[in-house]
Amino acid sequence: MDEERRGTWFGFGFCGFGQALGSGLGRQVHSPEPLRTPGGSLGVCRVSASWSYTAFVTRGGRVQLSGAAGGTADGCTDAWASEELLVLLRAGPGAGAELQAWAPGSAMRGDPLWSQAVQEAEHGPSRDETQAGLLPLLPCARAYVSPRPPFYRPLAPTLRARRLELGAEHALLLDAAGQVFSWGAGRHGQLGHGTLEAEPEPRLLEALQGLRMAEVAAGGWHSVCLSETGDIYIWGWNESGQLALPTKSLAEDGKTTAGEASGLEEDGSEVKRGSAGEDGAPAPFIAVQPFPALLDLSPGSEAVKVSCGSRHTAVLTKDGKEAHFTLGKYGQLGHKDTTTLDRPCRVEYFVDKQLQVRTVSCGPWNTYVYAVEKEKS
Repeated sequence: MDEERRGTWFGFGFCGFGQALGSGLGRQVHSPEPLRTPGGSLGVCRVSASWSYTAFVTRGGRVQLSGAAGGTADGCTDAWASEELLVLLRAGPGAGAELQAWAPGSAMRGDPLWSQAVQEAEHGPSRDETQAGLLPLLPCARAYVSPRPPFYRPLAPTLRARRLELGAEHALLLDAAGQVFSWGAGRHGQLGHGTLEAEPEPRLLEALQGLRMAEVAAGGWHSVCLSETGDIYIWGWNESGQLALPTKSLAEDGKTTAGEASGLEEDGSEVKRGSAGEDGAPAPFIAVQPFPALLDLSPGSEAVKVSCGSRHTAVLTKDGKEAHFTLGKYGQLGHKDTTTLDRPCRVEYFVDKQLQVRTVSCGPWNTYVYAVEKEKS
C-alpha cells in the first residue's frame, strides 16, 4: 500500500528516558524527529505513551516498549501505557481476546498481574491501522480498563460506548449516538457540567446535547471533543493555555500581578483579572472553563482529529496541517522551542517538509504524529 511505503511516525517533546528518540535523562526534542524503533517507524500502527515510556504496536502484532520500561510481546492487537500499568490486548483462544495487565518494569516476562478473557463486539467500531485503538475501552464495549484496581470496570448496559478516554482524574465516554458522558473528579471543571463537583457515575453533557460528536479526548485536567461537522469544544483547566483561552501566566510572562480578583462569568468560567489592561480595564484570564467552549481555528480550517497531553492539546485539520497549543515546556508543541502558547499555532515542520499528517497521538509531555508524503501534483 502506498501509505505504508511512505508513511512515517514522528515524535517530539519530553523524551528524557529514550522513548525511541534518543537517550539521556532530561532530553527534550523541540522539533519532530522520525521514530527510531526496531524495524523502523514504517511498521508502527499504534502509539501509547506514559510519562517515562512508550508502547509501540506494529502491524505484525508486536508490542515494543521504549524508554524507562523495555521488552517485547507478540500476538497483540492493542496496548495502553500508564505509569501504574501496561495493558495488552492479545489474541486469545477461539474468537475472543485476552486482556493482560502488566507492571511496566516487568518487561512482559513471567505472568501478568491480571488477565481476563474478553469477547469482540458483534458490531464494534472499525480499527484503522493509523488511528488510536480501542483501549482503554474494551472490544466488548461493556467495560473499560483502569490504571488502578479494579483494573476491569463495567459500564452500565444502557451506555452503548464507542470511545472512552481517561484523564488524570476523570473519564470521557462517547456513545453510539454521538453524545458525551463524563465522570470522576471535577475540581478543574474537566467534567463540563458547569460546576467543580465530582460525578461518581457517567453523566450526560447537557451543554452538548443534540450535537453529534465524532471524537473525545481527555488531558490531565481538561477535555476536548470534536463534532461530526468539524467543530471543536473544549473545557476544564486552562492553567497553561491548553484550552486556547487567555491565560494569566502567559500574559504576564510568569510575573504576579497585584490586586488580582477572581469570579465566575455568566457561562460559569472562572475568570481572574489582573490590575489593568491597555485601556485601563482589568484584563480577563480564564483559569477554569467548566462549560464546553467552541474553539475558533483559522478560517476555512476543519478539524478531523484531536488529542490531549497532560497540559497540551493537538488538533489535526482536514488539510493535514497540525495546530498545537498550550504548555511547551518540553518542546511537545513541535515549534522548535519551549514556548508556551494559549492560541492554536500550526506546526510548520510538516508544511516545510511537504508532509501530510494523518493522525496525532499525545503522551503526557510529548506528541507522536503519523505523516505521509504529499502526492506530486
